[in-house]
Amino acid sequence: MLAHHVIFWLKADTTDEQKTAFRASLETLAGVETVKTIHIGTPAPIERAVVDTTYTFSLVLLFEDMAGHDVYQVHPLHKAFLEEFRVYFEKVVIYDAQ
Repeated sequence: MLAHHVIFWLKADTTDEQKTAFRASLETLAGVETVKTIHIGTPAPIERAVVDTTYTFSLVLLFEDMAGHDVYQVHPLHKAFLEEFRVYFEKVVIYDAQ
């Protein structure tokens, strides 16, 4: 199993409409055949010193293995998401765990 966790900080001037479109595009990634589980979230209202709530969206994808992850990276749905929405990224951090 491989977990691909992507944390997005969108630019401060991103509108609510753009955020809605961004999330909808993230949801299309469930259509990648190697994605076993997808979770899209926003910061939970938890106030603890060790919890970072400064990001805009969190994306967690689970794959059976690295080969499934590799298919995702070049998949047309992933490429389309990046092509349309990377202009909104202020910062992106990715954690991959197996």
